Amino acid sequence: MTIKKISLASTQDVKEFVSVVLKSDFTADLVSGKYVVDAKSIMGIFSLDLSKTLELRIHSDDCEDFLISIKKFLKEA
Repeated sequence: MTIKKISLASTQDVKEFVSVVLKSDFTADLVSGKYVVDAKSIMGIFSLDLSKTLELRIHSDDCEDFLISIKKFLKEA
């Protein structure tokens, strides 16, 4: 599993992020506090508090291309 911090600041960011995640062949979750939603679910993402940094849990260790494609959303630790 790969874990990264991301930020989705606008509706357009959410749409773009989901579009990229839907193309992946692995599962991924977004975590905000005690809430966990499927990262491929636009409705699930909108149920989270998007004003906070989200934790992206990618259920794959081979996801470098994916991480490059979502680089604009990644928060550097």
